[in-house]
Amino acid sequence: MIKLDKISKKFATGTLALSDVSLLVDKGEFIFLVGPTGSGKTTLFRLLIKDTLPTEGNIFINEFDVAKLSKGKISQLRKKIGVVFQDLKLLADRTIFENVVLPLEVSGENSQSATSRVEEVLRQVGLTEHRDKFPVQLSGGELQRTAIARALILSPEILLADEPTGNLDAATSWEIVKLLSDINKMGTTVIMATHNTDIVKSMNKRVVHLDKGMIVKEEKGHTAEKKHEDKEEEREEKPEEKEKSQEKPQKHDIKEKQEKENQKEDEE
Repeated sequence: MIKLDKISKKFATGTLALSDVSLLVDKGEFIFLVGPTGSGKTTLFRLLIKDTLPTEGNIFINEFDVAKLSKGKISQLRKKIGVVFQDLKLLADRTIFENVVLPLEVSGENSQSATSRVEEVLRQVGLTEHRDKFPVQLSGGELQRTAIARALILSPEILLADEPTGNLDAATSWEIVKLLSDINKMGTTVIMATHNTDIVKSMNKRVVHLDKGMIVKEEKGHTAEKKHEDKEEEREEKPEEKEKSQEKPQKHDIKEKQEKENQKEDEE
């Protein structure tokens, strides 16, 4: 679904944000992107939505060759990718409903259909009762849920979450991660940038470590490893099952032979 092939990004200031980064992300994966501030996590997200271009390398998302994408097709790409920005980018003078419905209005959705979709997504993130409030009236966790709702409104195939638990307490952070996990279970590919090591360790998902613009390490989640082990065990069991299946005909043949000998004796 997502392929980064030897991506490098150097800004006009001379700062090298990413260097020779290659990454494959399968459909339906949940990946944690970790690393210190300035390691390139946000730049990677910006490249995926063509908010900036790579200095070198290629980016492919499904059928899109992102770096070569024409201006007319950028909107098509962004409909497939929902983004929860680090600074949320919510409009203070609009209600929660108005913030979430905005992408549908921009895409030309009719009012009735848009209202129905917003109500559906607000239920999904647990914000129905706050739909007519303004951002200033919500807690940090509720604001994050609003940003997630807006990112989901166009039913994207991919969800990018940039430090969604950065300014939240532990309990609220877990609520947000649980919500992202539930979204992932419904088929959406999720890439979450975070500094929260407790969450990363507990979730048992694939972890990509960035440092100074380079991928320095990758870890597979325990869940993925367990599935791999189960498959290996299945392969090991198959020869035994084959041996058992071969034993049965042999026992049957012996019994049949004995019956024929008994029948012969009776005839004599």
